[in-house]
Amino acid sequence: MTRLWNEPADFADEMIDGFVAANERYVRRVPGGVVRSTVSPAGQVAVVVGGGSGHYPAFGGLVGPGLAHGAAMGNLFASPSTQQVFAVAKAADNGGGVFFSYGNYAGDVLNFDAAQERLRAEGIACETVTVTDDIVSATADEKHKRRGIAGDLTVFRIAGAAAEAGADLAEVTRLARHANERTRSFGVAFTGCTLPGAEQPLFTVPEGRMAIGLGIHGEPGIDETDIPTADGLAELLVSRLLAEVPEGIEVVGARVVPILNGLGSLKYEEMFVVYRRIAQLLRDAGLELVDPHVGEYCTSFDMAGTSLTLFWLDDELAALWDAPVDTPAYRRGSVAPQQRLVAADTTAAVAEAIEPGDEASRAAAQTVLAAVRTIAVTVDAHVDELGRIDAIAGDGDHGIGMQRGSHAALAAATAAVDAGAGARTTLAHAADAWADKAGGTSGALWGVILNAVAAKLGDTGRPEPAAVAAGVAAGSRGVTDYGKAEVGDKTLVDALVPFSTTLTGAVDAGAGLTDAWRTAADAATRAAAATAELLPRMGRARTHGQNSVGTPDPGAISLALIVTAVGETLAAENQKENANA
Repeated sequence: MTRLWNEPADFADEMIDGFVAANERYVRRVPGGVVRSTVSPAGQVAVVVGGGSGHYPAFGGLVGPGLAHGAAMGNLFASPSTQQVFAVAKAADNGGGVFFSYGNYAGDVLNFDAAQERLRAEGIACETVTVTDDIVSATADEKHKRRGIAGDLTVFRIAGAAAEAGADLAEVTRLARHANERTRSFGVAFTGCTLPGAEQPLFTVPEGRMAIGLGIHGEPGIDETDIPTADGLAELLVSRLLAEVPEGIEVVGARVVPILNGLGSLKYEEMFVVYRRIAQLLRDAGLELVDPHVGEYCTSFDMAGTSLTLFWLDDELAALWDAPVDTPAYRRGSVAPQQRLVAADTTAAVAEAIEPGDEASRAAAQTVLAAVRTIAVTVDAHVDELGRIDAIAGDGDHGIGMQRGSHAALAAATAAVDAGAGARTTLAHAADAWADKAGGTSGALWGVILNAVAAKLGDTGRPEPAAVAAGVAAGSRGVTDYGKAEVGDKTLVDALVPFSTTLTGAVDAGAGLTDAWRTAADAATRAAAATAELLPRMGRARTHGQNSVGTPDPGAISLALIVTAVGETLAAENQKENANA
């Protein structure tokens, strides 16, 4: 369990502050994460990695000479937001382009890709290689769908070594992709992990049992068995990985880097006992073991478990693997002393001037604020249940993420209204704050929805029902375009599309906004409940979606709860206006 925290919502930020304070020789704080505190050569490719916090030493612990130039660090188990990734990449850029690498998770892909588009629009060349080493998360013929776990280290290290050697962006990308193709991992877990402030772990494993293939966020594995002996576990890990050797490799005589990774609570001494047998088995198979690693490289907060990664070398990769590295959590070889960078403090927030709305729009902004407040209250009331639903076939953090996002949105909307903002500006500020603070897939998608609605509200006059319906429709299209999900994939789209369609139809038929919204909310609620019988085709639940059959999608449920509650708020605000008329 996790014992030490102040405010759980502040944990990730305070953790990063403490990490930087302890490692100023290597890193400096920037909005969204950390970058090197030492000088990098002009024109050198900037390797930027990242993901959710809770996996230390991934990702900030791998920033330093020979490895990453920066790390975008999201909230606990939540991908960094688009703005966080963008800010870190801008701070890390040396003029040679930015190379992104991260584990292949839906939220990370959405936010890193969006940041990449923004950077390219500014003329900064970018390329990406997602890490896909976990063999249980998809079949070999769909390995591009696999998630990234401890194999992050091999891809990051090869990319960092290539950049340090002066390779250009295309060559860094090619080598990182080659490393990813030759990396395979397989893991097990004995207990779940508990996030700060949570009363229960995100998931549980029965006493005396072991989950096979469990993901680093608690995504369900493929099997469960009694905990074996140390030798029995070694034999399981090795046999699974040797059953899928990368194409074109002859096992006998091949060189391989074995990485036995602890997930947070497993003792090093236990791992050494397991590795003793792993080494025997790999040598018996005819392999040459190069630079074995036993330790913590990609953890899962306080999860008890371990994974084995095999990195299959060739001459090209072996030469890069030997390059020296010096980071807070990972050191190899000897790196020459680095010149410290003198940089201005970039952590201070820059207040954006707010153009006041006219009187009618400021009145509408009060309704927007009331709706955002209702969203935060609704999420608070259902946070535990949303987490429980999400844990069945996902990672259990949907409620936590929605809570972070909605409260950030409320604070931003309140500040905007206090500054005299109109409806559009108030909701746009709420949308950006939600996307930035929540991170993850849901944070990105709610940012898309709210920004689309905001654009139709305007900062002059009072929005007509048709404008609100048009904004929701634009948000629905934006989500499907951005997230690529369709109706039937078991995502929030299954509730959002019928909500939007019904709202537009009711408004077009002459209904007032309150009545149209309530009718649409009923449609969303029915559609969300119907997702219980669907098999997920998107997101983290996709690989083990059979576990969620019989349980509705948490994203669809949260959307239905929110639009239902907002409908009541609209009705109450309408009554106030009528009473004051």
